[in-house]
Amino acid sequence: MNRDADGTRWIFIWYLALFVWAPIPLGSNRPWSWALLEFWVFLLALWWLAGVIRGRFDCGPILRGAWPMLACAALWLGYVWLQLVPLPVGLLERLSPEAARWHIAAASEAMAAAPLTLDRYATLEAACKSTAYVVFFALSLALLGNRDRIRIATYVLVISGLLQAWYGAVDALRNFNGAASGTFVNRNHYAAYLVMCLSVGIGVLVASLSGKNSESWGWWLRSVAQWIITPKMALRLALLVMVIALVLTRSRMGNSSFFISLLAAGLIGLALSRRATKSMVILFASLIAIDLLVVGTYFGTQRVVERIAQTTAETEDRGEVAGYAFRMWTDFPVFGSGLGSFPVVFPRYSAEATVGTYTHAHNDYLEFAAEVGLVGFSLLALMVLMSFAVALRAHYQRGDPLMRGLSFAAIMSIIALMIHSAVDFSLQIPANALTFMFILALAWLSGQRQGAEP
Repeated sequence: MNRDADGTRWIFIWYLALFVWAPIPLGSNRPWSWALLEFWVFLLALWWLAGVIRGRFDCGPILRGAWPMLACAALWLGYVWLQLVPLPVGLLERLSPEAARWHIAAASEAMAAAPLTLDRYATLEAACKSTAYVVFFALSLALLGNRDRIRIATYVLVISGLLQAWYGAVDALRNFNGAASGTFVNRNHYAAYLVMCLSVGIGVLVASLSGKNSESWGWWLRSVAQWIITPKMALRLALLVMVIALVLTRSRMGNSSFFISLLAAGLIGLALSRRATKSMVILFASLIAIDLLVVGTYFGTQRVVERIAQTTAETEDRGEVAGYAFRMWTDFPVFGSGLGSFPVVFPRYSAEATVGTYTHAHNDYLEFAAEVGLVGFSLLALMVLMSFAVALRAHYQRGDPLMRGLSFAAIMSIIALMIHSAVDFSLQIPANALTFMFILALAWLSGQRQGAEP
């Protein structure tokens, strides 16, 4: 309905502006910046909801079609907010004996009730962030109701990645021995952001490939020549700049996750696509060959490889930190110690054994497991797995090139972030978490969008 598209135009514009803004203030990883991000998301959602109540906007089939994801997300939010609710001490002792013991030990007098979380303020903060992420996911499904908006949103994210890459690469090259980190504090989190932008950009390239398959190499060469003089070449150059910046981060897992996920998603795409063409095969081959060999020769892939080769148990203590985080999880196995409580609880387990102070586990899996327990971790895993399954199904079933491109972007990005999360905490950074929710929305858009197939 045109009324819906026209009515949400300004909401959509501010929604896109949030894409570009989120990574700028240190990945929105400061109290004032993530508070602004939450306010921005909630304001847009209330604006849209007011239009729905007044009958100006429609929820649309996409939002309704993603009900399994939205139901799981609602359960997740309910569970996180429940961690803040004071429970009778007797019930708390049965649900989480270790949490009850901590509360009793900290109390100066007998208490009647206490929550599951061991850090109320941190969990309240984390619950607000989680609510903003889920609302942003739902808003993405509601606003991206037509092909033009989907294309615009993906290009805006690619442009944001290009700006970040340009800034990070110039800064790193100016400081000869420096590593690129863009507007992020940590180069690994910057690398994770670039990988998500690259995934979406490659998905757009996949969507632009011709569905025709010809045995004539002359026809194919003419198609390549036409491709070079079209805007697709500008997109390819933008991806090249992002790969340069990614290499310049010297991030071991950032670079590894990109190339592994590109290869894995490419193989999955070729296996599932019922219209695999020479163009698709050549695209994947060129992405790997040009980016890895040519770019790496001039911008330092060798240094990344050397960093990986030099990593040993003596030079890297993340494994030790992960071991302590696992011990923390075993004390709060089912319900966790409270989302966001890691910085308060972890020192009890690491004591004097680790150098420095750790506010995160450098392993998203273990940190989430320790904070929300098996219940919360299962809900998070289910949301990601459902989105991945929807993307796989869409890539196999959909004949629309745009939908296959979206599904490819989701598949690649999910694989990359799941690899990266094993050794870092990129999803604890608001800008990355928000971008990842957009990636999950692309998966559901590719699988649920109604419309005529070409």
